[in-house]
Formats: sequence, C-alpha cells, structure tokens
Amino acid sequence: MILESKLDVAQAGFRQTVDAGDYFLKVLEKGATLRILDLEGNQAADTLFFNASDPSERYSAVDTLREQGNVYLTAGSSLRSNLNNIMLDVVADTCGRHDTLGGACATESNTVRYDLEKRCMHACRDSWMLAIAEHPEFGIAKQDIGHNINFFMNVPVTEDGGLTFEDGISAPGKYVELTARMDVIVLISNCPQLNNPCNGYNPTPIEVLVWG
Repeated sequence: MILESKLDVAQAGFRQTVDAGDYFLKVLEKGATLRILDLEGNQAADTLFFNASDPSERYSAVDTLREQGNVYLTAGSSLRSNLNNIMLDVVADTCGRHDTLGGACATESNTVRYDLEKRCMHACRDSWMLAIAEHPEFGIAKQDIGHNINFFMNVPVTEDGGLTFEDGISAPGKYVELTARMDVIVLISNCPQLNNPCNGYNPTPIEVLVWG
C-alpha cells in the first residue's frame, strides 16, 4: 500500500548516508520514526531488528507473516519478534511492498547460486558480522542473526511456491518509514550484491533519517 509520510525532512534529528556494502547500526528509541530512503533506486537494504534491552528477542518473519496474513511488508504492517511482540509499525511506504522471505546474501549462497569464484565477493552477512564485531556494546552475537527484511527488494513468489529475484520496483527517492513500539537496535547492511537484479547490478547508497 502506498502511503506518503507527513514528516518534514528538515526536522529530522538524525541523517546518515550509508554507502553500498556498508552497515548502519543504531538504537531507535520507542516512539521514534525511522526512514530508509532509496537514493538512486533499485537498491536493497537488508535489515535486522533487535530488542535493545535483550537482543535475543529479534525480528521474526514467521510471526510477522502469520499475524498479518501476507508475505509482503508495506504500510500498515506490524513487525513482530520471536516472542510475538510488536517491535515496529510500518507507517509510510512509497515503494509498495518489501520482501522478508529471500534472506540475505552470504559467501556460501553466492557460491551455491552463482559460482565458486563469487565466494570471495562481499555479502550482507559479512557486513553484519563486521558490525557486531566492531560494536560489542550492543550485545549482539552471531547466533542472534536470523530473519531479515529486504527493504525495496522484489522477490515474487511463484505459482509452485518458489522464490525468484527480479528487477526492483523501487525508484530514486522512494522510502519506507517505521515507528518503534519498543527500544530497538537497527542493523542494516546496504546490500553489495552484484549477481542478481536486486540492486540493478549496481549497488548504490541509501540514507537513514530519524525523527524523535
């Protein structure tokens, strides 16, 4: 569902550009609103959410999709944790839908999907591992890395129940906004994937804005 934001960019209390292949890690306080902005279009932002008080409570695709009865996320979706608590609400969306089934690229999946030579290419799981290694103060461990959301990524479900990676449906300036229902840790890998259409074979920066 397309729903534009009523927030004024000039009044955002925080803004940061995240380069392709880089990570973003920050605590979003309860009641604050996060915007992820696709600056150049057709980019994928692989995102994880954790309870800031206890990172073992984290975003769950299973609980989220079961409760909403829809495989895609958009305005009106509530993101649930593995304890079935609501972590965030999607309050605005100018893209229309976002994937939470396709998972994140890894050196292993690059090898299986593409070629042994692709194993050494940077991947989203590498970004997440680097983030938690450089910031142990967040208390996130490797075993806490689970389900993720691929904001702006187009992963249609086929008639036989499979998944395909298709050209993105985003465009320059498209965004998604989420309001936190608890203090959450936001961990984003701005996907460096070069081997499928999720980034148009050309990874580009995103911008993160916060109000509240």
